[in-house]
Amino acid sequence: MSDSITTPTFSDQNTGDSNLTNPTLVLNCGSSSIKYALISEDESTRITGLAENLGLDTARIKHTALNGEKLEISIAGGRHELALQKILGLLEQYHFIAVGHRGVHGGREYSEAVRVDEHVLSEVKRLKILAPLHNPANALGIEAVQAIYPEIPQVVVFDTAFHQTMPPVAYRYPIPKALYEEEKIRRYGFHGTSHAYVSERAGQVTKAKGPHGWLTAHLGNGCSATAVYDGKSLDTSMGLTPLEGLMMGTRSGDIDPGLHIHLKRLLGLSLEEIDKILNSESGLLGISGLSNDLRTVEQAANDGHKDAMLAIEMFCYRVGKYLASLSCALPEFTGIVFTGGIGENSATTRARILDVMRHFGIKFDADKNKSLAGGAEGSFHSDDSSIELWVIPTDEECQIAKETRQTLGL
Repeated sequence: MSDSITTPTFSDQNTGDSNLTNPTLVLNCGSSSIKYALISEDESTRITGLAENLGLDTARIKHTALNGEKLEISIAGGRHELALQKILGLLEQYHFIAVGHRGVHGGREYSEAVRVDEHVLSEVKRLKILAPLHNPANALGIEAVQAIYPEIPQVVVFDTAFHQTMPPVAYRYPIPKALYEEEKIRRYGFHGTSHAYVSERAGQVTKAKGPHGWLTAHLGNGCSATAVYDGKSLDTSMGLTPLEGLMMGTRSGDIDPGLHIHLKRLLGLSLEEIDKILNSESGLLGISGLSNDLRTVEQAANDGHKDAMLAIEMFCYRVGKYLASLSCALPEFTGIVFTGGIGENSATTRARILDVMRHFGIKFDADKNKSLAGGAEGSFHSDDSSIELWVIPTDEECQIAKETRQTLGL
């Protein structure tokens, strides 16, 4: 594949801009990837793509056109800036009217999506101390658009913003007050756009009278759970950083805070080495010794691999235990919503998690549960269940586009 790019000449050009009326561009810039979507005003049409393996010789953009045609562009050694330039080049013909960015950490200043100005950009950069892998990439995305399209308005939708409705009893840590007031050490929560989207969607599809109280379980390589009542986050599993909470693909989730000093004394490990262990070498990967991908671990468990079996058992036990504890935050408990790659596709994992919550009077239809995968939305609770059970595929790009338009009054 050529490393240069001009306006595409493939059949995408002939589909016409009418299919994408007043589109919003959504950019999700991660540490080694950029996920993007161009979404029409009525949210019915979109172009999507992914730049992956950034920084490596295998870097490439995988682009899906309006008509479903696939395009792949290699960007050997591709830096974020180069990948963003190519993405913007692919999409310029559609005349997007706004750009919405996923921002991972907005600190406690931002409780909603915000239009980008110099102060907002500086805050995104400053908060890299709390999200070192993501916030610098988010800032690069903003600056790349500014350089090419200075007149197009941009908005940042922070992962943490949805959780700013948590009360102090949920977001404060039991540590000296000065650390909170002076250093902003508190629980922030993440995956906010996903929890916002699926809880709102659950409120639309349920027949239960509101206000509704949902436990939303975003389960993928990264995992978090949130208690949402009447559209507001009241508590969540992730904290100051995305490491707290549930066991994940490579992250440990909750551990004894004393583990750091213990490993330093025992093995002479530095804080950075311990941080790498807990973020990159733990979770499903650490317990199974095989993979961070649940599908791989499940296959090994089915073949009798004992560590894989334990990894799955621990994962489901910890999710169930967290959901049970988060129910304490809800004035009313309407139901549980499963989403994310695991939550949407693994019926056996959903069943195991609900088995952990055996004292709640939850009953479900096993056949309905098994039928929900591959992007299917639906409920699987029995008529006599104490609460509702839903699988709702998340759509963070749609949520970001919607909040971007709302912020700009479009």
